[in-house]
Amino acid sequence: MMAGKKQPINLLLIKGNKHLTKEEIESRKSGEVQADSGHVEPPDYLSQPQKKQFAEIADELLKIEIISNLDCNALANYIIALDNYIRFSRLVKRTSATAENIAVLEKAVNMQDKAFKQCRAAASDLGLTISSRCKLVVPKKEEEPKSKWDKYKSG
Repeated sequence: MMAGKKQPINLLLIKGNKHLTKEEIESRKSGEVQADSGHVEPPDYLSQPQKKQFAEIADELLKIEIISNLDCNALANYIIALDNYIRFSRLVKRTSATAENIAVLEKAVNMQDKAFKQCRAAASDLGLTISSRCKLVVPKKEEEPKSKWDKYKSG
């Protein structure tokens, strides 16, 4: 780990390879930035179908606790890029590869490729691809034992 790039304290505690005092843990927790996830709502500039898609994806991301209010525009950008990709893909499919249409087809394929790259980048940022989800480490809260001996008792 490079200097200046601290991992979240919950992640360190889960990994278990740092031995910190309660004071150090509380100090680190109080210094970490936590974004609110209570108002994850679609931006006004999305269409009604896009807002519905936003809500569906946001619900899934909220379940795994990786989206906050700060990510709303990023998710909206993903949805717009996906819509553009679908639109250009349909255009490519409808356009026959004739001498008269080759310029239109070439432009449509280029736009489809750009939209795909935008969509993939946004999806990766949001953890919407398999590979990006595999890289995510979402800290889970563990219940504190009632006494220091409870962890040794069998359930």
